[in-house]
Amino acid sequence: MTRSFLRYISTLLTSAALLSSPFAISDEIPMDAPDWDKKETEENITIYTRPHPNSNFKAFKAVAIIDAPLNNIMAVMANPKSCMEWVLGCTEASSFDETSFNDRYAYSVNDMPWPFKDRDYALHIRTSSDPKSGIILMHMGATNSKKEISDEFERVHVAQTVYSFEALDDNTTKMVWLQHTEPGGILPGWLVNSLIIDIPIKSLQALERTAKLPKYQDAEILFDQQGMIMGVNSKLTRQ
Repeated sequence: MTRSFLRYISTLLTSAALLSSPFAISDEIPMDAPDWDKKETEENITIYTRPHPNSNFKAFKAVAIIDAPLNNIMAVMANPKSCMEWVLGCTEASSFDETSFNDRYAYSVNDMPWPFKDRDYALHIRTSSDPKSGIILMHMGATNSKKEISDEFERVHVAQTVYSFEALDDNTTKMVWLQHTEPGGILPGWLVNSLIIDIPIKSLQALERTAKLPKYQDAEILFDQQGMIMGVNSKLTRQ
């Protein structure tokens, strides 16, 4: 199996990396379910997988303790170009049709080795918070009606991701990452499923490094009077 083919699979799955209730977890990828199967723990990251309904491709759950403040991590998530800093193979990233920080869209392109077409994604991102627990949720789902499909790329039509962020102290953040992606094309489920262990581990390690970059320091999460998240004030937004 060539390294370029492994990168192809990894990029498809990491790029995906929503709902009626503003703080609901998707019924299709439950946060807590008895059939989550623990697969591997590496340092501060634990990976679980489970079958996904009507799919040959499993969902994964990654639980990580990240050595970075919640404010820094949310500053990364608020930057529409940060995909290129921590997502494998992301060569283009931008936001569009942004109603607010809580309801926005992102577009990204991921480089693929020849002879495969580069993949592109249009994602609807909805962000909410729980004033009591302090947990912040980001829900991301593929959308096909907001961005014209180009013959230059292979559009990923099915991608569903949930991020949960919780400050454990001033310098440590717990992140839970749920994801299911249909990568498209003719790919055997057993091959893709064999790779979803390393993918979130490497991505979360890159996120921790990215959150420590100078431009993400001294960020401030903005809340409204009800304690709901409404944005992030960072060095990037202050420029």
